[in-house]
Amino acid sequence: MARMEPFASRIDLGAGTLETAAAIIQRKLSDMRSAYADEAAVEQILAAEGDRLIYEVRAAGIDEVEGHIPHSTTVIQPGRVGDEFHMTKGHFHVKRDRAEIYLCLAGQGQLILQAEDGTVRTVAMERGTVAYVPPSWAHRTANTGDRPFAFFAAWPGDAGHDYGTIEASGFAKILVLRDGEAVLVDNPRRGGRP
Repeated sequence: MARMEPFASRIDLGAGTLETAAAIIQRKLSDMRSAYADEAAVEQILAAEGDRLIYEVRAAGIDEVEGHIPHSTTVIQPGRVGDEFHMTKGHFHVKRDRAEIYLCLAGQGQLILQAEDGTVRTVAMERGTVAYVPPSWAHRTANTGDRPFAFFAAWPGDAGHDYGTIEASGFAKILVLRDGEAVLVDNPRRGGRP
């Protein structure tokens, strides 16, 4: 590995964004069609409102290779698609034995984790919460509040991102609004499969 010079990143703690981002990724609803269980709600929103921004990732621009610790901020906008909260796409790490850390900077949400056997867990997050994603858990985050939900993430550079497994099968459970509360329910698109 070539020697890298030390550097610093700056986070706007009010907005929860990495100000010195080398890369910015925006995910709009059209990018997330397959992530939401209510396909009719997706199409209705796209027709009525256009392509809304769901979330934005600002990355520090560190090579994703062994020995480095890439990091980024993610800001998920408030809102729902049908009853399901705005969320990230979700992924496993390609190297399943790699972990990740999240630090909530603003807003509130939930980290949703799923093991390969279909076991699902959640971790509530609010400003100051440090959430640990253990090895072998797929993970996504959802904004359960009424303002942007922002968090800082750091992971091993050689972890890799496997989005395809989640795109193909989804999570076993989805996070929805029921009687004013965020609750997990079986994902109807999975037909009860773990």
